[in-house]
Amino acid sequence: MATTTHPTASVRNGLADHVVDQLDGGTIELQITDNTEVATLTFGTPAFGAAASGVATANAITDESSATGNASDVDTAQLKNSGGTVIVECDVSTITAGTGAIQLSSVNLGAGDTVSLSTLTYTAPQ
Repeated sequence: MATTTHPTASVRNGLADHVVDQLDGGTIELQITDNTEVATLTFGTPAFGAAASGVATANAITDESSATGNASDVDTAQLKNSGGTVIVECDVSTITAGTGAIQLSSVNLGAGDTVSLSTLTYTAPQ
């Protein structure tokens, strides 16, 4: 018989906290398919609150007030520590498509656009 294992809630909280603690003072870099950065938002310090049930919620994120824009749609985000090392990479979609780990009202950013994230969570694996 196969056995399924899951970490306890305290272990999941520890995993989530370990990941998000590395993002203090870091950035969220929104990119198009060829890894060209088109907008960068900044995490505060601390970047996230303490995890509960394996989920950590970001504190306020500083908007990008002058995106470089591009003809292509944003499809990737890299969450980086303050030294620029990628800690988490995820996909980006529109709110209506609803499939991306980060969902924006529009993934087509124009030069000078302001980009903001109202909420962001990180969930540790179960």
